[in-house]
Order: sequence, then C-alpha cells, then structure tokens
Amino acid sequence: MQIQEPRDPKGFALFNLGFRPFFLLSAVSGFVLMLIWLIMLARGQSTHNYYQLSQYWHGHEMLFGYAVAVIAGFLLTAVRNWTSVQTPFGAQLAFITAVWLLGRLFPLFSDVLPGLLIALADLAFLPLVALGIGIPIIRSGNYRNLIFLAIFAVMTLANLLVHLQLLGYTDNTLTTSLQMELALIVIVMIIMGGRVIPFFTERALGNFQTRKYAWLERLMIPLAAAWLVCDLAGWSLATGILAAANALVQGIRLSGWFHQRMFRTPLIWVLHVAYLFIPLGFALAALSALSGVSIYLSTHAFAAGAIGSMTLGMMARVSLGHTARPLKVSKLVVSAFVLIGIAGLIRTLLPLVPDLYVMALHISGALWMAAWLLFLIPYTPILLRPRMDGQFG
Repeated sequence: MQIQEPRDPKGFALFNLGFRPFFLLSAVSGFVLMLIWLIMLARGQSTHNYYQLSQYWHGHEMLFGYAVAVIAGFLLTAVRNWTSVQTPFGAQLAFITAVWLLGRLFPLFSDVLPGLLIALADLAFLPLVALGIGIPIIRSGNYRNLIFLAIFAVMTLANLLVHLQLLGYTDNTLTTSLQMELALIVIVMIIMGGRVIPFFTERALGNFQTRKYAWLERLMIPLAAAWLVCDLAGWSLATGILAAANALVQGIRLSGWFHQRMFRTPLIWVLHVAYLFIPLGFALAALSALSGVSIYLSTHAFAAGAIGSMTLGMMARVSLGHTARPLKVSKLVVSAFVLIGIAGLIRTLLPLVPDLYVMALHISGALWMAAWLLFLIPYTPILLRPRMDGQFG
C-alpha cells in the first residue's frame, strides 16, 4: 500500500525513505571496506588500533556495518508498506544514517577518541532502527513482525559483547559474538527470503506457482535457532546434526521456488543463487562440526556468498520498485550479479586447496569490489533522485 505525502517530492530524495541512504552507503562501504581489508592483507597488517586485530575489524564491519545497514534500509522501507504507517524519513532518517556513519568513522580516530564513545556510537544504531520500525509495527497491530525487534535486541547484545571485550570488561566474548551475529543475519535472510523470493519469482514468471510446505515453513526458524544455540554452547555433535538438517530443509525449500524460466530474469536468478549459499553454508558447517573441515568455509559461504549476493540482488530489485522504475537491469548490473556470485564461490571453496588460500582472498575481494562498483554506477542517481511517478518515497 502506498502512503501519500502532503508535499511535492522534488530534487534531492536521499532521505525520503529508508532504503535510499542505507543502500547507497552499504554499496559504498561494501567497496571501501573490502579495499581497506585487501590493503591490510597485502601489507601483512594484523593489528588495529581499536579492534585489536585486523580480522576482528573486518568481521565486525562487514557484519555490524555493511550487512546491518542493508537490513535496516530494507526494513525501514518494508515496514512502511506492511503497516501503512510512516517510518522515519527526512531529518529523523538523516540522524539515524549519521549514527551509522559515526560508528564506521570513530574507530579511525581511536588515538584521540575514548573507547567508550566509539562503542556507544556503534551500539546506538540498531536500537534506533528498532524504534523506527517498532512504532509502526505496534501501532498497526502487525505483531508477527515483532520478531525483527527480538532479532535486533539479540544483535545489539552481540555487538555489546564485542565492545565489552575491546574495552577490557570481558574475556573471550568477541569471536563468539561475531559468530552469533552472522547466524542472526542468516536467520533474517531465511525469514525475508521465504517472503520475497517466491513472491518476486511468481510476479516475474507470471503463470508459475511456487511450492510451499507448511510443515517445513514452521520448522525453519526453530531449527536454525537450535543450531545457533548448540553452536554457541560448543556441542559439536548436536551442531553438526542440526546443521545437516538445516541444509536439507533449506535445499527442499529452495527447490520449491525453482523454475528454469527464472534464468531469463537476472533480478530473480540472483536471489535464487544467493539463497543456494545458505544450504551450502549449513552443509559445510555440518562437515566442520563432524569431520574437522575449517569452519571458515561455512562462514564465508554465508557471508561472501549468501549475504553478498542476497544484499546486491535485493538492493537492485527494491531500489527499482520503490522508485517506480521498470524492473529491468542493465548489463552492468547483470555483470555485478555474476561477479559477486563468483566471488562467493571462490572465497568459499578455493581455500580447500591450502596453497590457493591467499590467492582466493585477493581474487574474491577484487571481484566483490568490482561488483559493487558496477552497481554504484547506475544506482547512485536512482537512489538520489525522486520517484519516477512523482510520489514521495
């Protein structure tokens, strides 16, 4: 449902709706954060002024910076449609965006800024987004989407545990918290993927009905949550079994959305490819728990594979739909879809050959950066300019 605004939408439109600033900044940060990471690797830089280790900085910024910004942009937009209640825009949205940006910039000045200020700036973002979507959800009685407030609360706790270790208040909470955050983002993708991928597929293909299994849909979140709890508890056998079960049900779920005609529509196949990395990630997690395969294969199947392709595909689709543009992408963007999928595969599977590990990091990172650059070229003006139909949003 479209909400009409009592004013003429002209000129600069960046803060008209949540997807605009956060999709733009996510794309920019996807490029910049990876560039900085590759430079650190090339220099052999293993330390960071605030995050202590460069790999901690990389993990934190890709999860709590880049990925969370995409989720925020999507939900601040989607909740407005789900509830028919306005989400933050204008000055309020600009303030939330500024808080996210400060969380990325303050660690660069850790030599002069107190650690507590850096932590507070970063921790403030998720509660602000939760408030921005929580008020419309509660006002409209759209209570089934309160699950996102619960997920944001646990994400905030995970981020707090990261900063508490960095500030010296806890021991050994940082890596566990990054692991928790990645799993929570996977759960968000499972929830949102189940809502939008079948819908988008049916809309694009016309006379095609996706298959959904009620028993399987009820099992999704409890099964993923049980895997996360067992993983955090260190119960290897249970973690492996539950990871294998998740891989199976996610594969069955995805097969029900498949139709060969989807390959004619890049905005659809990119989402299917992205979701395919989720059962792959669970399968690799099962192998890690049961046979000693490196857990980082699973980590990057979820992160470089699923998160990378899913965010790019969703940002491309949502940006067109919510600016009243035709749902067609240029060859540049199709190339971006291909590159980011290949980047995910290389980062996930090439390290299986130990001699190719360093090469895999640099090749996948370079392809990832190229994908976001190709996205930014056509989408920056789309995100900055008003809707094509003259409506506000």
